[in-house]
Amino acid sequence: MIPAPFDYVRAGSAEEAVALLVEHGDEAKLLAGGHSLLPLMKLRLAIPSVLIDVGRVHELSFIEEQGDEVAIGALTRHHDLETSSLLKEQVPMLPYIAHQVGDPQVRHRGTLGGSLAHGDPASDLPAAILALGGTLVAQGPGGRREIAAVDFFKGFLETALAPDEMLVEIRVPKAPGAGWSFQKFNRRAQDWAIVGVAAVVNGTTGIALVNMGSTPLRATAVEAAVGGGASVVEAALLAAEGADPPSDINASSEYRRHLATVLVRRALEEATS
Repeated sequence: MIPAPFDYVRAGSAEEAVALLVEHGDEAKLLAGGHSLLPLMKLRLAIPSVLIDVGRVHELSFIEEQGDEVAIGALTRHHDLETSSLLKEQVPMLPYIAHQVGDPQVRHRGTLGGSLAHGDPASDLPAAILALGGTLVAQGPGGRREIAAVDFFKGFLETALAPDEMLVEIRVPKAPGAGWSFQKFNRRAQDWAIVGVAAVVNGTTGIALVNMGSTPLRATAVEAAVGGGASVVEAALLAAEGADPPSDINASSEYRRHLATVLVRRALEEATS
């Protein structure tokens, strides 16, 4: 299908992008890599009257150390995550998961910030940031504010970003010696996960689920069970607690619940081995 007509403007900085969001209000959408937004526009599920292109705001493309954290610009491409020596040393799960995203064309255009701001529960990287206990930085007309990843995803394709805010930075704790695992079940390579699990064990345990509800989810019951001394098998049985997995052409809700139990067990076994 062909998108509805729209105006196009290119922003030269984060400040200019925010000013354009303020000017055009709810009718405007930010365009970075476009791999999330453009398919919605073609299906007329999103009908913005103005596209604000931020793809050349190079100040928001970086990966750098900030104390005990690694800071990542929102416009950092998946390919840059995949090949970053700093991330491979300090947060190795992120490069691994970035390599699973789409194909090389997608990874060279898609951005981390775009994936997170889109808020798709079937996307891998939001679950990774959740499991890592990341922080997201939004910029609006009043300045910047920090949002914990656990508070960022509000509903299906809905986040805590206000209409006049853009995501500018993502911060994740350094975890060079942490145990971690990413388990993903799909029908074909490059398909969306039917169910996925990101797990990090580093003193505490962080586990997040892909495609198990209307948002990316923390498996809080599993985390609590592991923290209370439960075995991997016992904890994994709680994988679907609090989740509301969809039923669709790929899998029923019941099958996703079963998959979550299996994949959480595998993830914990690998992360603690």
